[in-house]
Amino acid sequence: MTRRLRTITPLLAGLATVVLTGSTALAAVSPAQDPVAVGPGQYFTATINGTSADPVIKVVCLGPIVAGETGHPLADQYLEVQLAPTSSTVVGYTGSAADSIDVLFASASSTSVLTLTAYYVPVEIPTTLELPCGGTGTVTFAPAPTSPTARNLTLAVSYGNVAA
Repeated sequence: MTRRLRTITPLLAGLATVVLTGSTALAAVSPAQDPVAVGPGQYFTATINGTSADPVIKVVCLGPIVAGETGHPLADQYLEVQLAPTSSTVVGYTGSAADSIDVLFASASSTSVLTLTAYYVPVEIPTTLELPCGGTGTVTFAPAPTSPTARNLTLAVSYGNVAA
């Protein structure tokens, strides 16, 4: 082996490692899922800010907070529904008639219903909602129109005051 080849071989090996490691990392990232229309006979799950386990909705409440006070959600917080296997334990079901899923905030002092018509499409939580400055509540994902076989999915949420 020539001196030049001995010098360049470790360099090429290092470069190959970087390229292979980078391609492995890219392969580990799941590809973006195309939207799928909501329709009858579908099991679904939901996330709030990327999780269904103990999600937190950040709320802006200024000044001293008293019990029952409300504020507006911070921008850039999202809800999303995804198709779920029938074996999942915490799922909703669109029933025989649904072509959308309504999102209802049980703790909101202002009435606002978000309507989701596709899975895998993050939808921003409106900053116009009035939500509790702290504590817990629920967000319900309700198939619409409903039918006798439809099943809502309700997630427990915590409200966190970011101005506290």
